[in-house]
Amino acid sequence: MDLTKIKSIDTFQQFLIDNNDKEGIYGDGKNIPTVDEVPVTHKFADQMYIRQMDMKKGQVVVGCIHKHLHVWFLLTGKVTINNNGAIEDYIAPCYTISKPGARRVIYAHEDCIFVNVHKNPSNTQDIKKLEKEIVKLNK
Repeated sequence: MDLTKIKSIDTFQQFLIDNNDKEGIYGDGKNIPTVDEVPVTHKFADQMYIRQMDMKKGQVVVGCIHKHLHVWFLLTGKVTINNNGAIEDYIAPCYTISKPGARRVIYAHEDCIFVNVHKNPSNTQDIKKLEKEIVKLNK
């Protein structure tokens, strides 16, 4: 999949939503992909929420809009990310700071482990509550 030809994240996201019945394409920005589609593990530390997503080679995930500044790590693998129209390749191990408003489409060139670390000042372990605090679902 050549993400460099798609400059508009809205166009790309709509293409993926229109095709998310196909194997390997998950998420529509309106719902969080299920664990059966893309395995997600949740861990907690003092005032931190760590969300690990295990992607298989060839999978595409359409993310929601992130509300807060946070860090993400690519621990293994290689991905191409379209983040609000900016397309970049990442090879593990690496990390970056994600700004509020980030909306990513992630393509896994290899099996990979992708980890987001979010603030969690209330120390809640209620995933639904955390998702409402952390992301805005695309409408």
